[in-house]
Amino acid sequence: MNRAITVAVLCLLAVTAQAQGAPEAPPPQHPDLSQVFVFFFLMLGPIKIVGPFARITKALDDAARRQLATRAFLISSATTVIAAIIGHSVLQNWHVSLGALLLAGGVVLFLVALTQVLQQYATPSPEALAAADGSGHADAARIAFPTVVTPYGIAVVIIILATSPNLVYAGAVIAILLAVMALNLLAMLYARQILRTVGIMPLQVLGAVLSVLQVALGVQMILWSLAMLGIFAGTRF
Repeated sequence: MNRAITVAVLCLLAVTAQAQGAPEAPPPQHPDLSQVFVFFFLMLGPIKIVGPFARITKALDDAARRQLATRAFLISSATTVIAAIIGHSVLQNWHVSLGALLLAGGVVLFLVALTQVLQQYATPSPEALAAADGSGHADAARIAFPTVVTPYGIAVVIIILATSPNLVYAGAVIAILLAVMALNLLAMLYARQILRTVGIMPLQVLGAVLSVLQVALGVQMILWSLAMLGIFAGTRF
């Protein structure tokens, strides 16, 4: 739900990592660990999990919900770390620039955000209504992908690892990532209590506003990446 704000952070991180619009940029600077925590908390953290998890597990008892949350936590943690390590290696071996990675993330975000905005005006299908009722057959993979592990979330992990100055810093980044995943587990375990306290209406209103902002920020993300790649060299957006 909060992906629009998190992508803005991703854009700022990528612009910091590589000089905007310069064909030969200086070596990227890495964020400090407190900033890394903020990035991961916003992009991969628990803010966007509460509603979907409560909806998917509506028909499950407490024991089944705990088991499902634990499985989703393990799947999300393992796949995020593995994907980040593999993505970092591929980024280096294939000579993919940070600007190109940002462009790919921007395209994905734009398409996802546009779909979410258009769905607000569509009549729900019978299949969608049945899924919303919760059948008790929720799968941990449905929660892990793409609710927790998002493409742009993986992108920011890869960018941070690509700018790591040493192995100690990279290890600290992985530790922070796992800590955020632990927060996700807590959010899933207490999703019903959170919804009872906050209410569903404020979350729905915030989600509608952020869906529109996602589209605009997806476009902005693409423009920033084009500037980083030198296509719009010297142009400010």
